[in-house]
Amino acid sequence: MRITTILMLLMAATLAGCVTAQEQRALDEAKCRSYGFNKKNDAFAACLQRIDLDRRAALRASTYDDFYGPFYYRPVIVRR
Repeated sequence: MRITTILMLLMAATLAGCVTAQEQRALDEAKCRSYGFNKKNDAFAACLQRIDLDRRAALRASTYDDFYGPFYYRPVIVRR
């Protein structure tokens, strides 16, 4: 009984971090509005772009390995 409860709480905590793309966009728009930007100007679009670029940079930084260094996508070109 106790292990089941702990597993249920662990699963609920794991799923609480999941956000759909639409929810993420709404959160980003709310953040830009909290900075004072209106939805119909270029500064609002720039704010959304900066948030997206920051998120991508954080993702790239999280793929760094101390032994091998950063991992980058390198396509393999096969010529016939």
